[in-house]
Parts: sequence; structure tokens; C-alpha cells
Amino acid sequence: MPERPFTLSIVVPVYNGAATVGELVEALAGLSVPGGHEIVLVVDGSPDDSLAVCRALTERIAVPLTVVDHARNFGEHNAVMTGLRHARGDYVVTMDDDLQNPPSEVLRLLEHAQRTGADAVYTYYAEKQHAAWRNLGSRFTNRVADWLLDKPRGLYLSSFRLLSAFVVEQVTRYDGPFPYIDGLVMQTTTRLERLAVKHLPRAAGRSNYTFRRLVRLWLNMFLNFSVMPLRVSTLTGFVLSILGVIGVLSVLIEALFDKTPEGWASVMAAVLLLSGVQLMILGMVGEYLGRLYLTANRKPQAIVRAVHRNRAACEAGEAAARDLSSVA
Repeated sequence: MPERPFTLSIVVPVYNGAATVGELVEALAGLSVPGGHEIVLVVDGSPDDSLAVCRALTERIAVPLTVVDHARNFGEHNAVMTGLRHARGDYVVTMDDDLQNPPSEVLRLLEHAQRTGADAVYTYYAEKQHAAWRNLGSRFTNRVADWLLDKPRGLYLSSFRLLSAFVVEQVTRYDGPFPYIDGLVMQTTTRLERLAVKHLPRAAGRSNYTFRRLVRLWLNMFLNFSVMPLRVSTLTGFVLSILGVIGVLSVLIEALFDKTPEGWASVMAAVLLLSGVQLMILGMVGEYLGRLYLTANRKPQAIVRAVHRNRAACEAGEAAARDLSSVA
């Protein structure tokens, strides 16, 4: 692996972040990182003026700053994947643009990774400043991840995480349209650590994660990185088949030795139950096939309209290119 120009890259997906991203970048630029650091902002088709704010930052921020402009909104994990591809540090920290994670915690993540030799460090919070329904959804997602992804129990899958360059290289090889970064990390390494950090109230606006977006993210984990749902469907069908055989035998015995009841309610209940389960399983299989179809037809993971860099980022890139050519 060629030598990288920075010790740390900080990747921030930006969506409706015009009110907070400037303060965040100013704080991140003020960090003192031995070996230097860079900031990568990925504006994910934001409907506000986030792009203009980010481009203005390239005029006044001294540390290397790269602003990537997505052609439209592709989602947080797709935006982070784009940011990882533009990161050039030995370690990469990913974080949101809402200032709920104090920038000072970035250095603690880096120090913890360097001390332990971990490939990935996930953060967790003693007290989360999210709405109750989001906290409940996060707990549910983490329980499902324990089962589907062979995730160590107690490891909280936070968007505020640190990845080594080795993990970043492996993760970014995935070019499918439905990335789930934590699933890709779990497929790559078991050298995982966790670190308690502060979680602050949102500085401005409200969360960009609607219920619909959370469901879509959950489906990416549920369907793209495990065949367990299909196995559950098979097991469910097997159990229901056994129950069906038992039901048929009981009906035959009752018809032979007793007066046959009208049975309208029981028949309708059985029909509705079985048809509901069948439709659920067919829908799950259809979702797999639909995702396979979109992947086969090369639905893009993301489309980059433009990349803007400040002078420090350009100079670092030129220096890295010269070093690489001299080695070659």
C-alpha cells in the first residue's frame, strides 16, 4: 500500500446542513493531528444552499478540504462511500454534519485506534439526544444486526466511526447500488473496538432521517448482506406446512366421528393467515430479485457532478502523485 499524505481523513456527508457545516468544518480544521489531516465533504443533492456554503469554505479553510458534489440525493451510505473513495488518510473518520458529535472526539477515536491497532472503532453514547422513536429504531436495527451480520454483541453501529485505510480499501471495492457500510466492515475484519463519546442535542433543524429513510436503510442491511431472511421464509413455510397437516388430520377425524361444525371463522382465519404469510414471503423474494435486477443493470451507487478542492488539498495531491511516480 503506497504511503498516504495524511494521518487522518474526516468524511462528512452533507444534506440540509447549510446552518451547521461551516461551524463543524471550522472546528475540525482547528484540530492538531500529528501527520496532518484533511476534510472531505460530500454534498448529497442537498435542496438548501449547502453546496454554496461548502464551496465558500474552500476559500478560507487552511487545511486540505475537498468538496464533492453529487448529481442528486443518493442517501447517506452512498455519500459516505463517495467520501471514502476521495479520502487519502491512514485512518478515516465518518461523522454527520449536525454537530451532535463534538469535533474534539475525533482525536480520541484516532488515539484509540492507534493504541489498540483496531481496524474499526465504533462510538456509543451514554445518553442519546435523538427522538424516542429513533432510539427505538436504532435498538431494533442493532438487534437485527447481531443476528444477520455476526456483529459482536454490545457493539453499537454508529455513523460516527473510524476505519483504517485497509478497511476503507476493501469497503470501497463494493460498487453495488445498495451499500451498507457496517455490513461491508463486518465482512472485512473482526478487529473492532468501541469508544464512549458525548452526544449533543442537534444544533439546528431536524433530523434528515425520516421513517421512510430508516426503513430503506434497514432493508439494505436486511437483504443485501445476508440470505437469512430466505432461510427464515423456508423455515416458516415448513412450520406452517406441519400445522396444515395437523389441521387436515383434525378435520378428517372430526368429520368421521363427530358432527362437522360450520367452521366459517376458523377457515377464514386459516386462509387469511396462510395467504398473508405467502404474500410476505413472495414480497421478500421479489425484493431480492428487484435488487438483483437493478444491480445487474448497473444502477449507479452515486454520480459525482464536480469535485472542488482548496489549494492545500491540491498541493497535497500533487505531492502524493510525485512520491508515487518516484517510487514507480
